[in-house]
Amino acid sequence: MTTPATPRAHQQAPDAGLLGSYESPIPIRPATLGDAVASEWTKIRSVRATIWTLGVMVALMLTIGLGTALLLAVDGNSGLSGEPVLALGFFGVLLGSICVITLGVLTIGSEYSTGMIRTTLTACPSRGRVLSAKAIVFSSLAFAVTTVTATVVAGLQNLILDGAAASADDWLRGTVGIGLYIAALGLLSLGIGAIVRHSAGAITIMIGVVLLPLVLALFMFADSLRGVQRFLIEYSIPNQIGALYGTTMTESGPTGWEPLLLMLVLAAAALGGAVAILNRRDV
Repeated sequence: MTTPATPRAHQQAPDAGLLGSYESPIPIRPATLGDAVASEWTKIRSVRATIWTLGVMVALMLTIGLGTALLLAVDGNSGLSGEPVLALGFFGVLLGSICVITLGVLTIGSEYSTGMIRTTLTACPSRGRVLSAKAIVFSSLAFAVTTVTATVVAGLQNLILDGAAASADDWLRGTVGIGLYIAALGLLSLGIGAIVRHSAGAITIMIGVVLLPLVLALFMFADSLRGVQRFLIEYSIPNQIGALYGTTMTESGPTGWEPLLLMLVLAAAALGGAVAILNRRDV
């Protein structure tokens, strides 16, 4: 005598409903730019690289800026010659910019090295939105830290030394202008990092961009290269930072707010190229 086969589980409840009819009570919506910005803010404030790079930058700006002022005060303000004290902030900002460059590259380069970029683009498939969020968060942080530190250094230097009175425009360029310029330089680094997708390589490229023009200009002794030498010096990043402080290595070249406009154009070009490349290739 044979027994009937046991019915399968899905045959026991024909009125249980179609598979996949469950609806989650949690609302599902596509990721927005605000969501991407919140995610990037969580990332950048929770990694050690941010604390180390920006911490070292602040330490360099304070140490070098105040150290220079104290040395000049001990020496009787020699060398100022009636120049505004604000110009002394140049040295700390120049070295501190290397830290911002490093953080700008690591903001995206570290995700490629760890593979986290796959998770990021899965949560937010729009690559332009991801890069925009990184740019907003990073540039805002770099601007705030640089501007506040430059303002503190400038104020302390003016308390220590007696120099020529600086105009309101000089103060604005030496604080807010420097903050904007360093933030734009960091955005240029972010764009290069997104294009290269290799942290060490992108950092090397950016350090070359900062230092190589001046190094090349030092060895251009031929008269036929005088024009190239002057161009490299005038448009080098150290000279542009000096121009924001009102001190340049040549009598021509960018002055006033022109260095900031040039750096913003370069940063926009790098980020635009990065978006185009990210949309054309896989992670």
